Amino acid sequence: MGMDDCGSFFPGPLVAIICDILGEKTTSILGAFLVTGGYLISSWATSIPFLCVTMGFLPGLGSAFLYQVAAVVTTKYFKKRLALSTAIARSGMGLTFLLAPFTKFLIDLYDWTGALVLFGAIALNLVPSSMLLRPIHIKTENSGIKHKGSSLSARGPEACATETHCDETEESTIKDSTTQKAGLPSKNLIVSQNQSEEFYNGPNRNRLLLKSNEESDKVISWSCKQLFDISLFRNPFFYIFTWSFLLSQLAYFIPTFHLVARAKTLGIDIMDASYLVSVAGILETVSQIISGWVADQNWIKKYHYHKSYLILCGITNLLAPLATTFPLLMTYTICFAIFAGGYLALILPVLVDLCRNSTVNRFLGLASFFAGMAVLSGPPIAGWLYDYTQTYNGSFYFSGICYLLSSVSFFFVPLAERWKNSLT
Repeated sequence: MGMDDCGSFFPGPLVAIICDILGEKTTSILGAFLVTGGYLISSWATSIPFLCVTMGFLPGLGSAFLYQVAAVVTTKYFKKRLALSTAIARSGMGLTFLLAPFTKFLIDLYDWTGALVLFGAIALNLVPSSMLLRPIHIKTENSGIKHKGSSLSARGPEACATETHCDETEESTIKDSTTQKAGLPSKNLIVSQNQSEEFYNGPNRNRLLLKSNEESDKVISWSCKQLFDISLFRNPFFYIFTWSFLLSQLAYFIPTFHLVARAKTLGIDIMDASYLVSVAGILETVSQIISGWVADQNWIKKYHYHKSYLILCGITNLLAPLATTFPLLMTYTICFAIFAGGYLALILPVLVDLCRNSTVNRFLGLASFFAGMAVLSGPPIAGWLYDYTQTYNGSFYFSGICYLLSSVSFFFVPLAERWKNSLT
């Protein structure tokens, strides 16, 4: 599971480039096939290393495609209610505790190979859902480039429902805008229907193929530049967000993995301990929706809410060792689930507010790469603390400190804003 989770973050920069080249819809479909293929191939596994690739790497990579595309598309579809829409979109993640009994039921009924095949079939439903991600051309305020496709974008996706060639024209518009932003010369490749046959069969065919090859070479060269693009490292808001994102991801998985184990060391029955996970999942889901709605009211800036939730998560985990009975442990679980759901719903809206002129795709992709290191190292560090101290108290102390440190960077947002304003 750890490899699957970190695999959802590490490929972030690569996913951003693939999205720019193929588009969100195609990237999401590719991710769905990776997840499905990983589960299906795992049903033929004969060794643990085999499963590390098919059950860990492939679904993890596919999840990275799906997660980042969903996040980017959400920022394009919603502006005024971005926090609430993000919370609703990711609220199902709080109900993952239902997967454990469901998986056990499938294994008892169909054996582990049959269960993996069924999981692959379930994941295949992501393909038609990915096909619903219709591309939208967003005209940015700082863009001084205007092209013929802007009139199509102004009509919105509703107008596309009644036009035959709207999707094709819209996708060509998006690709054209991408090359323009990358500094590539845009070419009008739209040929009228009456002249298309003559154009492709006539003497212009070789010229068109030559231009297409040159265009492909330039796109590949541009993609390589994007992969090693370091312009974000000159953006102070990138450091602010990445610091917080990395440490909060490092802290989040420690209580998640060690909650039930700590309950067992306190002599709590395993069935009662499982109730803690169920309550945490349900409350986290509800908390995300409420947090998103509150943030969209714009009473204060969203990063202030985010910062407050992180501090409360830190304090809650520092007090967790005091919970030595089931009622106290349930109280801790309720508080942590509420505060964790609050900040999880605001990760994407805060990113959108901070990234400014940078594209959300690249910003999120690079930040996710560093967060993947935290996801990979968090549980092992907590396990080492338990081996060293023979108690889970150290793990919760470590999580609490990481949460408090993750909130520190947001205190520098006003300073970064003044620095940015001084440059302009």
